[in-house]
Parts: sequence; structure tokens; C-alpha cells
Amino acid sequence: MARKTTTDDPLTPVTLAVGQEELLLERAVREVIAAARAADADTDVRDLTPDVLQPGTLAELTSPSLFAERKVVVVRNAQDLSADTVKDVKAYLGSPAEEITLVLVHAGGAKGKGLLDAARKAGAREVSCPKMTKPADRLSFVRGEFRAAGRSATPEACQALIDALGSDLRELASACSQLAADVHGPIDDAVVARYYTGRAEASSFTVADRAVEGRTAEALEALRWSLSTGVAPVLITSALAQAVRAIGKLASAPRGARPGDLARDLGMPPWKIDRVRQQMRGWSADGVSAALRAVAEADGAVKGGGADPGYALEKAVVAVAGAARPATRRN
Repeated sequence: MARKTTTDDPLTPVTLAVGQEELLLERAVREVIAAARAADADTDVRDLTPDVLQPGTLAELTSPSLFAERKVVVVRNAQDLSADTVKDVKAYLGSPAEEITLVLVHAGGAKGKGLLDAARKAGAREVSCPKMTKPADRLSFVRGEFRAAGRSATPEACQALIDALGSDLRELASACSQLAADVHGPIDDAVVARYYTGRAEASSFTVADRAVEGRTAEALEALRWSLSTGVAPVLITSALAQAVRAIGKLASAPRGARPGDLARDLGMPPWKIDRVRQQMRGWSADGVSAALRAVAEADGAVKGGGADPGYALEKAVVAVAGAARPATRRN
């Protein structure tokens, strides 16, 4: 769960969202925007990426307004800002404007650490959004989601939910929200089993995500689990095809386009644009073509053209995971 330091007031002049867990970063941004709009429904929100925030841009956005309008300026991937723009941001941190809230979204780490240190020294409100790689972290996250919804769930239910859906926080958060809304009695492992064990959409997309990320062993493990819980093979080939096509679409999109524009043009939600952008690192046009051919072959096999759908799917998963350059493979 995201952790806050310095102050809990989302309308403090500067908020620093630090980490690589996309869901938590997005929540930190949404919290500030919601608070600003609760104070002023006409709040102007500017969501900027490093290619848009050029030297001088921040000064223009934060210059005094005749109407004293409230504004939220969100800077994504602040660790990638140019040196000149970093100078602008550091100067602003020393004297932030009234009625303006600056949100710096930073991955943490060594890159751009100077800006990170400057924001902390200036007293920025910090929201820590670390990547949840440990099982205990994900278990704590699920428990926190139920608490935030005013509900409690047994430890067995929380673990069963993770076992059923995997490590994707968005899916876990959505499941917690659904259970909290739909279930009026105790939330235990029997309830989770009734709702989610073997859920085709979740498990098939987990297979696809791990495959396009080059994580062969994890993709095969997810595949075997999916098949053992009764997921139809055709749903898995469909998820694989969608994941590979998404990479191909985003790779061919105009460089420098804003996430919102890409989401509209490619027919994907904004959060998926960010996920696919991370997954596509190391992919090439030839890799996309080879992966699509492998998925098409598997699709034909599971629809009656082959004797062993499970084997056909394993071949496809290995082919998709191997389509990325070797340097990006994580087994």
C-alpha cells in the first residue's frame, strides 16, 4: 500500500509520488486531483510528460492568473526530465505558487535523484509507491483494500484471491471492490472460490502478460494452472493474440504522442498504454510477426487442428516469450 510522509494534505503545494507500482502512482495522482476538484470544481488539470515539459513550460503554467484559478500540474516520469527543465522545477520548488499543486511522478532510483532530493528538501508531501514483488506485500495490499472498503476478509480469503488472480494489483483491487460490493456476509475462501477460482479472463491474461514480458517459466506455470482449472484453450490463444497485437499497435504509433491520444486512437485504456509500453521493450517488428504466427498456429490447433491443445499452447507461449530480444528475457 502507498505510504505518505511529511503531510497527509493532498493540496500541499508539491506532492512527490515515488516508485514503480503503476496502480499506486495513479491513485496518488487521482487523490490530488479529486481533492483539488472538491475544493474547486473548475480546477484546471495539466498532465505532462518529459517531452512536453520543455524549459520555460512550467513557468508559463504556474504564472499568476487574473482569476486565481486552482490548477494541478502533473509531471510524469520526472526522472526523465532534461537538465534545463530540472533547473526550472527546482527553482519552482523554492517558491511554489498559490492555488497550484504540483505532482511529480518519479520512478525513484539513481536516475533523476537530484530532483528527488530537491523536492524532499523543499518539504514535498511524499507518497511511496514501491513495486510489490513479495507475496507478503501483495497480501498486505489485499487486506488494505478490504479495510478501505469497510470490510474484513479472512487471511485464507486474501491468500485465495492472490492465488486465483496472480500479482496484478489492478485485478486484485478490482476483485476486492467487487467482493466488498456483492457479498453481504463474511468474505472467506469459499466466497473467493465461488467468484474467482478458474476465472478465465484473469488467468488467460496472466499467461499472456508473462509471455510478452519474456518470462517463459512464469508464463508456462500460469498456463498449466489455467488449464488445470478449466480455462478454455481458445481463451488463452485469444489473450496471447491481444497482447502481441497491442505491442505491435503501440510500436507503430507516432512517437511523442500523449497517452490520452494513444488510448483513444488505439482503443486501449490509458493504464494499458503504460503497461504495454513497458512490455514492448526489446520487441521488434520481426518478433511481433513471429509471435503472431505462433499464436495463429496454436489457435488452429486448439480449435480442432491438433491432437494436443495443451502442447500447442506451450509451444505458442515459448515462442511468444522468445520473440523478445535475449537481453529482455527474464526466466
